[in-house]
Amino acid sequence: MPHNRIRSRHQPFEIAIMATAPVCGVLLIVLDVRPQSVEMAMPGPIQAGWESGLIVAGVAGLLGVLWPGRLSTGLGIELASVLVLGTITGMYAVALAVVAGAQGVAAMSFVVAVAAGSGWRAVQIALDLRRLTRAGQATQFAGVAVGGTFSARGGT
Repeated sequence: MPHNRIRSRHQPFEIAIMATAPVCGVLLIVLDVRPQSVEMAMPGPIQAGWESGLIVAGVAGLLGVLWPGRLSTGLGIELASVLVLGTITGMYAVALAVVAGAQGVAAMSFVVAVAAGSGWRAVQIALDLRRLTRAGQATQFAGVAVGGTFSARGGT
């Protein structure tokens, strides 16, 4: 059976972003301030969802990374989190592009990098979950081959 390599769950840049996102979301809500690009480009309910998304994505991401139980559960939580983070940072990049135009290139570059990094990490996690599934299936079938006949429930 081939060796399965699961990427490290201790991604320092991901953890830094996940730790910063909820702080930013809470500050936006508590201080009742928003970037001008967000105020101009997003309706009020979308702004509230964007702020809440920062909090949820960050907290869930850290929870997924630090999940003490099954690896697949932690990876699933982390996957959902990076997908949300990629979406909300993409929303902010579009708002910056619409409102700031060429003057917002520097800020857009960093925000797009977070969105792209989130997408990249989502692909890594999806591949890792696939590897885990295949490893589990291979182990199950190996046990069946050694232990006897296969039943509809996957046991012997």
